[in-house]
Amino acid sequence: MPARDGHVRVLPLHVANKIAAGEVVERPASVVKELVENAIDAGAKSVRITVSQGGRKLVAVQDDGCGMTRDDAVLSLERQATSKILDVDDIERIDTLGFRGEAIPSIASVSRLSITTRRGDSDEGSYLLVNAGTLAEVRSAGCPPGTLVEVRDLFCNVPARRKFLRSYATEECHVKSVFTVHALAHPSIAFSLVVDGRELHRLAPAANLEDRVRDLFGQEFLDCMLPMQAGGGDGRQVVVRGLVERPNLFSPTRREQFVFVNGRPATAPAVAYALREAYPRRPGDVRPAVIMFIELPPSQVDVNVHPTKREVRFRDNVAVRQAVMRAVEGAVAAPAGAVAASVPPAAPEVASDVVAPADAVEPAEVPSPRQECAPAAVAPEPAAPVSPVPAAPSLWRDAAPVPAPSPVQQEIALEVSDDGRGTRPWRWFKFLAQAASGYLLVETDAGIVTINPVAARERIAYERLLGKSGGAVTSQTLLIPETVRLSPVEAARISAAAEIVRSMGFQLEEFGQNVFKIDAVPQILGSLSPASVLSTIAHDLSETGGRRGGERWREELVAKSIARSFAGVPAKFTEEGATKLVEELCSTRMPYVCPRGKPVMIFTSTRELDRKFDRS
Repeated sequence: MPARDGHVRVLPLHVANKIAAGEVVERPASVVKELVENAIDAGAKSVRITVSQGGRKLVAVQDDGCGMTRDDAVLSLERQATSKILDVDDIERIDTLGFRGEAIPSIASVSRLSITTRRGDSDEGSYLLVNAGTLAEVRSAGCPPGTLVEVRDLFCNVPARRKFLRSYATEECHVKSVFTVHALAHPSIAFSLVVDGRELHRLAPAANLEDRVRDLFGQEFLDCMLPMQAGGGDGRQVVVRGLVERPNLFSPTRREQFVFVNGRPATAPAVAYALREAYPRRPGDVRPAVIMFIELPPSQVDVNVHPTKREVRFRDNVAVRQAVMRAVEGAVAAPAGAVAASVPPAAPEVASDVVAPADAVEPAEVPSPRQECAPAAVAPEPAAPVSPVPAAPSLWRDAAPVPAPSPVQQEIALEVSDDGRGTRPWRWFKFLAQAASGYLLVETDAGIVTINPVAARERIAYERLLGKSGGAVTSQTLLIPETVRLSPVEAARISAAAEIVRSMGFQLEEFGQNVFKIDAVPQILGSLSPASVLSTIAHDLSETGGRRGGERWREELVAKSIARSFAGVPAKFTEEGATKLVEELCSTRMPYVCPRGKPVMIFTSTRELDRKFDRS
């Protein structure tokens, strides 16, 4: 090990290149990103991406852009060599995707890279070969106009970096994500993706964003989105346009949020804050799907904050935030007279012992509060006039009435004993009532308990799916198989975790490109939308599936995702259904919190009640 004597030295060039490569080249998907951005900046109308073994063996990007001369191609291998800025003032008005002049030399320093390129006005092209940062060959070549960059054996000379790469499937997912983002950002460009010799996508140039979204995600996803637009026509410098998920949908398809600033995929705290503030709150704080384009003068945005340009900084955060909020609020606000169009479909039944909300039942079957106070006014006897009935308060139109406990209900008391699977929270309990807000009130041997039934169902489903409670996982066959289309990265995650998903009660198979056919679902899910549940699993796997290893952890993640699908499914319980729910909750190993760590119940002891009522 070299001595650290405190002297300052200039690093050898090959060491400096490898260090710089670490900032730009994180994984094969980083190579795809840099090469695709170069192709777009070169004016390409068609971009073809080819990867092999998740990008470890090969990453190739071919375009039909302006191409390079031999001298320019050789010069592109030098650090800080770029055609996109000339002086320091250009940094203040960057309108290209790449400009640092570090991508090609950084990639070349940790791989075996070749460049085949020709300008449209040249009769012959050029071929360059670089081995781990050393230029090995330069010669003439026959090729079409444009550029083909092939990167083989990534991190061949940095084995420590290669060890940190994930499985082929995981790296492939990251590549698909980069492909999706750039295909959305530039609908007018044709994109194709080939993985291990199989063409997964061939996207023709689209006339507009909606056509490109339909090609990538399907018509069902597009139907869930609303157009948004703010700025542009009133002299404002910030323009926001794109698509945002329609609010109040009961079974949204996916949760991706794609944000582009002047055509560049990027993030910014101001944008995230504006989305949270402008979009209606949803159960579980679920974020909406968004495809948003923010356009403003290049001088008003700093894209040089991060080495990989993942985050940008706005000169006027307030203007951007206000523009985003105007666009989102304008899209999700229902126009007058069109309220019914935004009302979600009726909530599905969760189980046979759950009663649908009162507003979903025929009036003849469930008497209104007004009918309970007076005789019905249908064909009254002439000699027996009906007394005037006071108008029902408006509260009854907003919430279903909760009947008072019946005498039989008051007498229900069940002994709950420990069968070895866990410690019971109470020796006995008695269901009292369900509040209009949905919470269950239960009396126990030690006090009063308020239970969140949604969180309780999550805990029961989670433990049953993982085999931690007495109930076995059984499947419920669908009368009509359902097909679900996912985004490329989500589909790859579901394919990689297919066996785990099947072990939890799903029967599914691939049914085309990014499409799955579902024949059965876990019985515990009742009538929940299979598409919504599978999309939730795919989303969670997409966001966190590569951060930790181990099949057991992935099982828990899938089970947690399925259990979370109960969020936002309100239900009014019968006495029998509520009692059954509390019994099942008592049978779990951890009845106090849901799989996401939120409380299932709030307990108030008899001693605490006596103290508060000054009875001690």
